[in-house]
Amino acid sequence: MTGPTSPHAPLWLMILLQATVSAASMVVEIVAGRMIAPYVGMSLYTWTAIIAVVLAGLSVGHWWGGRIAALETGRALRRAAWCMVAAAVATAAASLLLRSTAGPVLGALTHPLAAITAISALAFFLPSLFAGVPAPILSVAAMRGREKSEQALGAMFAAGAVGAIAGTLLAGFLFVAWLGSVASLTVIAAVYAVSALVCLGLAGGSRGQWATAGGTLALALLLGVSALRLPAVCDRESSYFCIRTVDLSEDTEAPVRLMVLDHLAHGISAREDPRVMFTDHTAMLDALPRMRMGDRDFTSFHIGGGSYSVPRAWADRGIAGITVAEIDPEVTARAVADFWFDTDTVTVLHRDARTALRDSAAPYDVIIGDAFTDIAVPEHLVTREFFQLVRDRLAPDGVFAMNLIDSTDRLDALAAIVETLRAVFPSVEVWTEARPPQPGERRIFVLLAGAGDSQVSTIITRAPQEIRFAALGPEFIDSVLSAKEPMILTDDHAPVSRLMGLDPVID
Repeated sequence: MTGPTSPHAPLWLMILLQATVSAASMVVEIVAGRMIAPYVGMSLYTWTAIIAVVLAGLSVGHWWGGRIAALETGRALRRAAWCMVAAAVATAAASLLLRSTAGPVLGALTHPLAAITAISALAFFLPSLFAGVPAPILSVAAMRGREKSEQALGAMFAAGAVGAIAGTLLAGFLFVAWLGSVASLTVIAAVYAVSALVCLGLAGGSRGQWATAGGTLALALLLGVSALRLPAVCDRESSYFCIRTVDLSEDTEAPVRLMVLDHLAHGISAREDPRVMFTDHTAMLDALPRMRMGDRDFTSFHIGGGSYSVPRAWADRGIAGITVAEIDPEVTARAVADFWFDTDTVTVLHRDARTALRDSAAPYDVIIGDAFTDIAVPEHLVTREFFQLVRDRLAPDGVFAMNLIDSTDRLDALAAIVETLRAVFPSVEVWTEARPPQPGERRIFVLLAGAGDSQVSTIITRAPQEIRFAALGPEFIDSVLSAKEPMILTDDHAPVSRLMGLDPVID
């Protein structure tokens, strides 16, 4: 190591800087996942791309910072300050860059993984790169001239790790929940700005350098304020979703509204006719269980609320004993405010559906699972262990209904889930619209599982026009299973995203 020890660089301050910058970089990583969800959804692929991009940026930054750290301490700290200035600008501009590039990228790249990775890289690679530069510089500066330099190095590494832990916790429990994504990035840009000024002060920056740094940081502030002044992407940003309400009807006397969670439609409801469904999967999830129950009263457990279209329709029909497990209270609040849902008509549990069902003592006549949403699939809700829990919570003649989306050219996910259900239930039916599939079509299915088969093989219901749905023939299902030789999905291994393929269209 070369260069004198800076008299203005006490170890405690170096440790504080290291922890602060590390924490801020982790906040950016967590917020990045929240910010790109309205464009590409939240899935294993999303987090994989974000983590890879952030780690790549930090790695390049660490390499660059290691080269800078070989300089005299004052010069190295000045360059660290400029990198923190750049981190502040890049972080403040990330939300603006995301909005301007997401649409063109999604239009140009049809492969979902390529699109997700490209969007992540365009918005969040540079903030991570510049944030990664100071760590080796601060570590080397902390070691220089100290009798126990190894202990100083250990303290700096520990500070980075503790900062990363703190940043992760702050992002999940404070920043996103209380400030929202854009405001969180603006705060982090301000943290980087303060860190830059501290580094410049430790390096003894000249008046011209202070003026340049101040002007550039003012630009970062302007970018952050500009992002905050843009129309919000979300009507409400909760800890789980970016929630939006879209009016679909021009008739103000008969409104119809769509609920969008992140980038996907999660329910459509009409104020004047709560019994009308507007999508194939809600039409089947509404009609098929009622067909199986006949004219008798029945109790039901619904996995997920969304716009509460089916529970609202059933309550309007006079069906009682409805329980809904919706993990996000803000989704329920939005359903009440915008989708005419009355919480007095059902029992709402704001918990994960699997744990809520596990802790339930009463049996249900109907359990409905609405788990599949594009490429984001809660894998713990499609495993053999979960289906065993569902079986144990069903009444003897009860039925489990779940939706599924799969490509008609593949049917790998359909085959695996049918095979898994057959390992638990004596009867498994696959229902879909009664028409031939189109090449490459992503088809909506509803699976019915229980002790026995349905008494009919076709139904007609509104979605909102009348549509005929039919159960696929047992011989066809057996031929698919024979050709695919599917695995049984378990809590240990349920690669549903891979089985669905990497060719879904991102809206």
